Amino acid sequence: MEISGKTAIVTGAASGIGLGIATALAEAGANVVMADIEKDTVEQAAHLLSGTNKQVLPVRIDVTQEQSVIAALAEAERRFGKLHIACNNAGVPMHGTRLVDVPVADWAFVIGVNVWGVIHGIRHFVPAILKHGEAGHVVNTASVAATQNRRGTDQGPYSMSKYAVLSLSEALEHELEGTNVGVTALCPGPIATNLAQGARHRPDHLGGPQLQPTAEAVMAERLARTGIDPRLVGERVIDAIRNKTFYAFVSAVPADVIRARHRRIEAELETRWTTTY
Repeated sequence: MEISGKTAIVTGAASGIGLGIATALAEAGANVVMADIEKDTVEQAAHLLSGTNKQVLPVRIDVTQEQSVIAALAEAERRFGKLHIACNNAGVPMHGTRLVDVPVADWAFVIGVNVWGVIHGIRHFVPAILKHGEAGHVVNTASVAATQNRRGTDQGPYSMSKYAVLSLSEALEHELEGTNVGVTALCPGPIATNLAQGARHRPDHLGGPQLQPTAEAVMAERLARTGIDPRLVGERVIDAIRNKTFYAFVSAVPADVIRARHRRIEAELETRWTTTY
């Protein structure tokens, strides 16, 4: 797919992976709608990009709210006309707490952003891409956590939400077969971002901003130590769009853990309790 001249929307574009994707798309010649819940931050990021003669539009979005997603799409179409690329990237962490100890409000938050954010994007961005009949692409940011649960990390809620993103992406790829719209499930490993501070931007209707200094410090240290530059994730996305890559891994991946999980599943397919269809 040719990216130059196309229009893309990226959620969670104010910083981190979203900004890396938005930057890469803009450098590839796309018009980029930078959507984020942090209005001032995304406007500053867009100002820096537009200063390099890139066509960018900052918009505020709360991906947990359907009407906010609809409004952001309307702004994108008013400014640039057709939408071709949708990157459902906004996400929040949920690490360091055992499943039985996670408050209901925290479950609502991680599901609201990581799962409903992608659902709203699929429901509204995908029809907008399909309606003009030109080539398009959907990138849903899952995670390497979408393929396995690592012992000792206490990130069950986060992994659960990213498993959902991967499943939604696989289903979407099936439904878009026969069209000229591709799908990518982006599965990053550690990336040097401010993901650890995700709860600081929790919408009021999901409990409002929260500071979690201990959990933030642990994750921030790990990401700073092992994470790669988000701009490399942007380059990976460009490559995935151009080559219609579905599973797009980038950064460190626990390959042995993933393979062990798959071998365990495969072994159970060979028991007397199962038949094939």
